[in-house]
Amino acid sequence: MAASESNTRPIVIVTGGGPHVWAIVNAIADRVGPVSVVLETPESKKQLLLGRARRQGWISAIGQLGTMVLSRLGKRLLAGHAARLIAEEKLDVEPRPDQKIIHVASANGPECLEAIEKIQPGVVLLNGCRLLSKGMLARMPCPVLNYHAGITPKYRGMNGGYWALTSGDPHNFGTTVHLVDAGVDTGAVLKQVRGQPKRGDTISGYALRQAAFSRDICVEAVSDVLAGRIATVDPGLPSQQWYHPTIWFYLWTGLRTGVW
Repeated sequence: MAASESNTRPIVIVTGGGPHVWAIVNAIADRVGPVSVVLETPESKKQLLLGRARRQGWISAIGQLGTMVLSRLGKRLLAGHAARLIAEEKLDVEPRPDQKIIHVASANGPECLEAIEKIQPGVVLLNGCRLLSKGMLARMPCPVLNYHAGITPKYRGMNGGYWALTSGDPHNFGTTVHLVDAGVDTGAVLKQVRGQPKRGDTISGYALRQAAFSRDICVEAVSDVLAGRIATVDPGLPSQQWYHPTIWFYLWTGLRTGVW
């Protein structure tokens, strides 16, 4: 699908950034139309730790932080594997020189809402940003979608691909584009796609692998909304929310099953 000259309604993507995000941003820009990116500042490790400690307790929060640190180290150690994946899949993982980027402190902040209201987009796509509050959602001038790196509702929350693999459910290593509601990845499903990890893929790079086979559904979902077509599907799956694995679960499961 080539970018449509008749599409005059802007597209906004709200994100915290990352190579997998830019792969999708650039695919939409090439095949649908120009994208304005609202780039939020990610939460600090301290904020993440305190928030998770409140919700899940300190033991789980510290264990999850350990896995996140190990994952970041893994990205550096496996940079060569990521580079090969990017080349093989022809991913464009950097913001382009002409890309419009609006920097904000938070996706829930007044500056984010002000930017979106000024642009008046036909669709907003969330990709790797904070959950929007009910108040923020209520003020959105258009449909709001979310790209989720997991198959919902079975793998809501964090690391959906990883949890499908460790649960012995590799068929559901995939992604979802859904409407956004007040829950955690609970909105009605628009598009889903399933793929397979390849040798050398780990929790550090599943998001990039998933982005590679998910560009089409992101393009299709955004195009459909701009054309006034919003058709939902029922995946017929149970619903469960998942979190980052703790470091002890991650290491034990990796040694036992080979899923890293």
